[in-house]
Amino acid sequence: MIEKINLHTHSTFSDGKNTAEEHILAAIEKGFTVIGFSEHSLHPLNPEFYSAFDSIWHMPVTDFSKYVAAIAELKQKYADRIKILLGFEADYFVREGIGSAVPDKAAYAQFKPDYLIGSIHFINTPQGFFTVDHKVEVVEQALRSFYSKPDGTIDGKRVACDYFEAERAMLRDGNFEILGHPDLIRLRNGPLKFFDENESWYKEQLKLTAKAAAAAGVIAEINTGAIARGMMEDAYPSDQFLEYLFEQGVPVCINSDAHKTEFLDAAFDLAALKAKRAGYKELTYPSGSTCFCVPLH
Repeated sequence: MIEKINLHTHSTFSDGKNTAEEHILAAIEKGFTVIGFSEHSLHPLNPEFYSAFDSIWHMPVTDFSKYVAAIAELKQKYADRIKILLGFEADYFVREGIGSAVPDKAAYAQFKPDYLIGSIHFINTPQGFFTVDHKVEVVEQALRSFYSKPDGTIDGKRVACDYFEAERAMLRDGNFEILGHPDLIRLRNGPLKFFDENESWYKEQLKLTAKAAAAAGVIAEINTGAIARGMMEDAYPSDQFLEYLFEQGVPVCINSDAHKTEFLDAAFDLAALKAKRAGYKELTYPSGSTCFCVPLH
């Protein structure tokens, strides 16, 4: 059994269903040694810009100070029972006419986070943008609107390439510790089947992204969130992607992306098995300006 640590946790400050304190109490009960909070953020953008087509799941900038103060208070309250870290899941979003949000420690310095998770949820196209992890029917509608070929089929190769190109841009231009759910684009590919993960072009995208992650010096997370919510039977990244990350020397950690207390340690055993199969002997976690490692038994 590996040491239980989760640095990808969403509370009611963003789109989580439980308060931060409820997560902490559940983590203590489940035997966690470290829990980190990582509310969705589009800093410095106002998430109202996409309210017309989606519910707002990013924490408003006006709530940042309240969030930081609350976690600081909880750190002190539970200091003798569990280590608590302050983080943000910082989205990469760049679009002319709206602005840009890049996961960058300098941009978040005033909030003094212990770490940042850099994530891609949005794909931008000349015609518009959408979130790749929306409801199946909403993602399908976006794919047909933005990626339909003349014969009416979806250009899945272009979709996946656009996703990974955005991820590599984030790795190049950002400055953060953890790469969040590195192949989130797979989430709706099960029901929609708009690309084939076995194609050579797709594997090349994974290789290029693994190299970019290595150059950025980030930790890639093995994220079990889709399993917990019954959306996939596998964690991110895929076994193939994990092998490429290992070959490039990119360290990994295990996070549950928990939006409910019951999911804090969801499928951790499966994630550890995936890591070991890829060749990893330990997990790596950020903590302020340093990192610490946990052996994979």
